[in-house]
Amino acid sequence: MVTEVKTGADHIASLRDGRQVFLNGELVGDVTTHPAYKNTVRRAAALYDFQAAAENIELLTFASPTSGKRVNRCWLLPTDLDEMVRRREALVAWQRTHGGFLGRSPDHVASALAGQVIGIDVFERHGRERAQAMLDYFAYARDNDLFLTYVIINPQADRSKAWGEQDDEFLVAGVVDEDAQGITVRGAKMLGTSSIMANEVFVANLQPLRPGEERYALSFAVPMDTPGLKVLSRKSYEESAQSQFDNPLSYELDENDALMYFDDVKVPWERVFVYKDTDTCRAQFQDTAGHLYQNYQAQIRLLVKMQFLVGIARRLTEVIGTNKMPQIVQQLGQLAAQAAMVEGMVYGMEASGTHYGKHWIPNRHIMYAAQVLTQELYPKVINAIRELAGGSLIMLPSSVQDFATPEVRDVINKTQQSPVMAPAERVKFMKLAWDAVGSEFASRHVQYEMFYAGAQFVTRGHSARTYDWANALSLVDDVLNRYELDQVLESSAAGVDHKDHSAATGG
Repeated sequence: MVTEVKTGADHIASLRDGRQVFLNGELVGDVTTHPAYKNTVRRAAALYDFQAAAENIELLTFASPTSGKRVNRCWLLPTDLDEMVRRREALVAWQRTHGGFLGRSPDHVASALAGQVIGIDVFERHGRERAQAMLDYFAYARDNDLFLTYVIINPQADRSKAWGEQDDEFLVAGVVDEDAQGITVRGAKMLGTSSIMANEVFVANLQPLRPGEERYALSFAVPMDTPGLKVLSRKSYEESAQSQFDNPLSYELDENDALMYFDDVKVPWERVFVYKDTDTCRAQFQDTAGHLYQNYQAQIRLLVKMQFLVGIARRLTEVIGTNKMPQIVQQLGQLAAQAAMVEGMVYGMEASGTHYGKHWIPNRHIMYAAQVLTQELYPKVINAIRELAGGSLIMLPSSVQDFATPEVRDVINKTQQSPVMAPAERVKFMKLAWDAVGSEFASRHVQYEMFYAGAQFVTRGHSARTYDWANALSLVDDVLNRYELDQVLESSAAGVDHKDHSAATGG
């Protein structure tokens, strides 16, 4: 399937598998050529060409311990801080090729699985066979440098009811049958982001399940062309893009999101990692390093995306000639500080990490703190850039075709003036800025950054659960323990100044 290092051609060939993707009421044929997906598929493939380039192989890849093939460093299980930093540097290099706009690039689910394998002892408590299945699958995915998506959330449906209380008992993907070969799964999961261009889908439950909901307590992986797996794509922003000039981001970075329906899908036992165990479904993410690693990767991605957005902000002020105004400099300084905060928290969670067995994992609380802060931060940054832009992002030519009409182009040249670039270049940049902060594509990214890690009460709960409260409270108690009420009253009655008393007793 792959060469010594997986290339873009390898990946595109792997997607021509007859998978069932539905869009606009029709069954899509080849996702690599369909106008709703082909450009983003090529952009995903370009990630593999980038890692295969001679100058990038050492930075982005390492030799698999089982196959010896060079595979992306997202599959590396760091044993110390230095290895974690090298892994992060590789991920940053990959993210820079798309500005952080592929939220479910291949390094995301690979990171989730890496964290779970680091905590393989959790699976071993569930059962030796299931743990071995996880280890074998991780080795297979790593050795083939697979692009994985995942569906770990249930359809919203009636949120006032538990998953097992819905009108359709198989609304949520669950076991409908089993035999010596494996299990049969029926029902839906979401959000299959990047599923259109992924090789396989990893299925699990991030949301808690209750006793009695064991039929939904599953974790498994299947190829995207598995019989019975139906992928219901959302609207394609790529298909709606007028041109690369008019919509440079949505034209080739619309990773897509999809609902997946398992229509009696057969899953062999060697692909089943958790089976009818509600607590292990929880532990798979929370007790291993799985949830930690997947969201650490998301913060690395956001680090790059914030740098991109700050670059948009700075260039915007240069284009309209406001970059030297004191009030604008202050706004740029605020944005720069916010970008540096995200970067600093990534470095902090690495440096203050710890060992999980022989492997190095990031500081759990700093990672969750970063999630809490960046969920609120992203929409504020987008709004700040829109404020800097004023009306400049609205009064743009309708499309690149306006430049093909001499009469219209003459007016564009007169009205799209800038102190730092020609009219055509000004329009080109403004189209990029709008696609980053104002288009339908941009709006989806705001929603994504606000909720990919869960609602704010969820991430705040993680932060509250993982903070070192004992340390904080000990600081308070240290002060309170320096004096007692009776001691202060006695000193006061004796005419001793409290400050003098505290100094004399070392308080």
